[in-house]
Amino acid sequence: MKILNLYSGIGGNRKLWDKSHQITAVEFDPKIAEIYQDFFPQDKVIVADAHEYLLHNFANYDFIWSSPPCPSHSDIRRCGVHKGQNKPIYAEMSLYQEIILLQNFYKGGYCVENVVPYYKPLILAQKRDRHLFWANFAISEMPLEPPKMQGTNEQRAQITGFDLSKYKGVDKRKLQRNCVMPMVGKRVLECYLNQQPTLI
Repeated sequence: MKILNLYSGIGGNRKLWDKSHQITAVEFDPKIAEIYQDFFPQDKVIVADAHEYLLHNFANYDFIWSSPPCPSHSDIRRCGVHKGQNKPIYAEMSLYQEIILLQNFYKGGYCVENVVPYYKPLILAQKRDRHLFWANFAISEMPLEPPKMQGTNEQRAQITGFDLSKYKGVDKRKLQRNCVMPMVGKRVLECYLNQQPTLI
């Protein structure tokens, strides 16, 4: 399949996908895109705004994964506001723009992933462990993820499977914490493929 991997980060969701797929990753930060390319040299990596790229290119792919930034939806931010550590911000609505676009105009398989938000989701989603998934196929329950990543960069690398020790000029802790666990990405794609036998 031709797969579009949006907001790719270092590629956590993609790590366990079959290498036979043609994967295009879109990442805004050039340094992070370089790290992704190191881990997945066979993928095409584009440095661009993933939200805009989706709008103009969605019809060119068989399957789309999107993980828009989650901080504005996270309960952690809301708790921080109540504790005086954060200021209130608008929830980033690009998440829902992408869901609406894919639901109404895209003919392939898609999955939009984000955190369970501090508010009632504006569009019904499938809740699995610590994630919400908006997808046009059923996603089965998945094994519980490791607890939230604490400790050293080396300990986080053991959990995610990404050793970032050689990279400079990036927030390694943030990259690891933003990383979708590889088993989650694998389970989601398997669920889609199991419901699309002609694509296997």
